[in-house]
Amino acid sequence: MLKLFNQNLFSQTGWRFLWLAVLTFVLDQYTKKLTVEHIELYQAVEITPFFNLTHVYNTGAAFSFLSDAGGWQRWFFTVIAFVVVGLILWWLKQTSRQQILLPVAFCLIIGGALGNVYDRIVLGHVVDFLVLYYQDWVWPAFNIADSAICLGAALLIVDMFKNKELKND
Repeated sequence: MLKLFNQNLFSQTGWRFLWLAVLTFVLDQYTKKLTVEHIELYQAVEITPFFNLTHVYNTGAAFSFLSDAGGWQRWFFTVIAFVVVGLILWWLKQTSRQQILLPVAFCLIIGGALGNVYDRIVLGHVVDFLVLYYQDWVWPAFNIADSAICLGAALLIVDMFKNKELKND
């Protein structure tokens, strides 16, 4: 048990960035709470000519994938998220102290995944509220968790190209 909390484990691996996952989770949940408390369901609040805050629920995954599947998808996506978070935590432990971009990307993905999983377990749906649009074209609503997952995925790609030379040596 003491090895789990060993100072070296947290200072020498990617686990030292887990605070970012916690921060992402807290920011995601806080903004969703504000949305539910201050914006009526389906109400749109225009922020700019291309950006609204719109309170909506998503029972599916990205882009409302499987949102009309009858309810089983809630637990399916929850299990997938927990498996992915477990796998990423294992990968995170394997990262070295010299790596920064990769563990930051992993922690953003963990925080975002857990933010949406929390909604699925507690509410039965994910609260989305950020909407980008142009004239009649509207991007599906998303939230801070989704943004963190996308940013984390983009950073993984950047890390892959940035460290390509190191991995081929």
